[in-house]
Amino acid sequence: MYLFFGIFFLILLFFFCFNFWRKKKIIKKICCMSTKEKCCLLDELIEPFGFCYVASQDIFTSHINAMQREFGYCSLYDKAALTFHMVFDCLPVYFNYDDRTWLIELWKGQYGINTGGEIGLYYADDIVPESRWEDTLFHSVENKDMAGLSFNLFRKGIGIADVGAKHWWLTAFSVGRFSNPEDLYMRAAISFPHCSMAEAFVEGLVNTGYCRHDISICHNTVTFSFTKSFMKYGCLRRLRIRLVQRINRFWCSVYLFVTRPFCLSLDKILYLYYYLPFVFRKILRVKKYKKRKIKRR
Repeated sequence: MYLFFGIFFLILLFFFCFNFWRKKKIIKKICCMSTKEKCCLLDELIEPFGFCYVASQDIFTSHINAMQREFGYCSLYDKAALTFHMVFDCLPVYFNYDDRTWLIELWKGQYGINTGGEIGLYYADDIVPESRWEDTLFHSVENKDMAGLSFNLFRKGIGIADVGAKHWWLTAFSVGRFSNPEDLYMRAAISFPHCSMAEAFVEGLVNTGYCRHDISICHNTVTFSFTKSFMKYGCLRRLRIRLVQRINRFWCSVYLFVTRPFCLSLDKILYLYYYLPFVFRKILRVKKYKKRKIKRR
């Protein structure tokens, strides 16, 4: 019996020493890399997931040609989000323009261990009756129909992201930051190709519950604030949200603890890539699996 415990202790000691040596080696490797080398490596690693790293803000944003583009959007994605530990406020804005129904949706909240925001631009093939909006699969717009999207994302009054581009799906994610959706405030601006389209979008905003005096229009650019969702949830869903957020907060703490040798997400993510590669993949493929699974149903 004593011999067994002695051998067990020696095995534990060996693995502890090996793990300590491995961590030190990985930390030294990352510290010896230049910022440019780290950014290039990280972009190469995350490009298949549809994202790129913004070093100036220490956030991640989406590529125009991200694979998520092929999935489009339907309301089922939002309804199934809790299953994938996504807790967010969403603002779907439907409007008719150019003989088809368009959808511009905004999101802000917690995506697993990521705090973030999104603006997506979609349309249907023709005019869709209001009664069928939630049942319709909207397509991601083509390049010629993309709009100028931009937003500032604040957490409790502190800015955490400022992004803008001509895009179909503009995003910003801060890894390892925990937030409740009500902690976040988004100031969004959308530049449309024509003033008539901007007016149609404003009508859609008003139909969701916005007051006109809360919306700013300058030529073909519409600016407004997104502070809360107009959707109402039942008691059961609110309980599920609390449970999921507790889990999200826990994993944020674990992420920060494991990557504590570093401060920037750039270094933290590369550290996980070398030290725990399966965790690295889990962080970045949430959206991918959400949409694939729903599509197969």
